[in-house]
Amino acid sequence: MRLSHRQYFLLLTALFAILWIALAIDPLFRDDWLLENALVGAFIIALALSWRWFTFSRISVTLIFLFLCLHEVGAHYTYSHVPYDEWIRSLTGTSLNEAMGWERNHFDRLVHFSYGLLLAYPIREVFMRVANVRGFWSYFLPLDLTMSTSMIFELFEWSAAEFFGGDLGMAYLGMQGDIWDAQKDMALASLGALIAMLITALVNVRLQKDFAREWAESLRVKSNEPLGETAISHMLRDGEKQR
Repeated sequence: MRLSHRQYFLLLTALFAILWIALAIDPLFRDDWLLENALVGAFIIALALSWRWFTFSRISVTLIFLFLCLHEVGAHYTYSHVPYDEWIRSLTGTSLNEAMGWERNHFDRLVHFSYGLLLAYPIREVFMRVANVRGFWSYFLPLDLTMSTSMIFELFEWSAAEFFGGDLGMAYLGMQGDIWDAQKDMALASLGALIAMLITALVNVRLQKDFAREWAESLRVKSNEPLGETAISHMLRDGEKQR
């Protein structure tokens, strides 16, 4: 028996709650865990409150769930200490870091990349269903928003590190001695979003019969009249007429 959207959402919510509780037990750095979960709590509350008027597709809900799970693993261990290399070594007998020539913990890089890869599609769904964007803009705007929010998060990290300072600030910032850490994180999030949108576009090219027409229509100039001072002049004239 196929689960309804509501049942599927509740199932993933329950699975995430179990994971969250398990990873909330004895995290490596409790203060950092609390800071990492502040935005998660706000996001989940917003998602739950909006469910009545905006129901995400199963694909979007699944992608959001996967991203939050990755984030919680990072929050539990503190991103720069996630023992992924030990896990891989125990399974394969090989060190991923040694094979790739890495000298730092790259779990944070994975999650930044996943931010774009996993959340660009849900963002696209919001743009299409709320702003009614189509064609080119339905692929560009999710990429643009992913890039801008990634930049905003880096500013948030920097502000939090400045505010809290000390070990907590450095643990949350997670630079690991890389002066280009913020730029690399933003680049990876952008790359993830670009890949997600390219995959979405390729699927739509194959399945959407009016793909080319919709794309062309989205780039067509809808009005030949300039805005700016022309629009202001019209609004002033309309205001005078209403008096």
